[in-house]
Amino acid sequence: MPALLFDLLKTILVYTLLCIATSLMASIIIQYSSFDEQVAFLQYKQGYLHITSWKIAFYIHVFTSIFCLIAGFTQFPRSIQKEFPRVHRFIGKVYVFNILVINFPAALIMAYYANGMLPTKAAFLILDCLWFWFTLKAFLDIKNKNIRSHENNMIRSYALTFSAITLRTWKLILTATTSIDPESLYMINAWLGFVPNLLLAEYYIRLKNKK
Repeated sequence: MPALLFDLLKTILVYTLLCIATSLMASIIIQYSSFDEQVAFLQYKQGYLHITSWKIAFYIHVFTSIFCLIAGFTQFPRSIQKEFPRVHRFIGKVYVFNILVINFPAALIMAYYANGMLPTKAAFLILDCLWFWFTLKAFLDIKNKNIRSHENNMIRSYALTFSAITLRTWKLILTATTSIDPESLYMINAWLGFVPNLLLAEYYIRLKNKK
């Protein structure tokens, strides 16, 4: 009974976080749907708006990355994996295609033109490459029927997908609690956005594998 209660609470917590994250991303996307070049993040990218490749990459990333986040609703719950395996596989393929084919090249362009100095660009470049690698590895694992490795790499991949939320969360925390200059804050935030996620993912994987 305690184990069932723990699993229930864990499921409720995960779905609550996913709902909050999806709602936050949807609110961000709505801001950019007008294609107003003076809105939100674009206010700080005025020097790049004339670069066609950056502008295309930005809007591709904004309007498609939410589907990667939504995939979490179907990729991790055991009940869906067992009762609706076709849904699980279909959404998984969409997730993989979205990252490897659509968002990886778009995010590379955005990383190259990232605000801040080299450490900031390096952070986003490493994030994008790790996102690609763990997603590709998870895809190859399931093709080779290596279920445990597939699950572990999907956890890592999704932890990096969730950096879209943690990046913005850390920005709010740092802005409210420190007086760091904007460039340094952006540099720190670029690393905080995904490194803790990956460390937590590895910790969770270790606990899961011990069981």
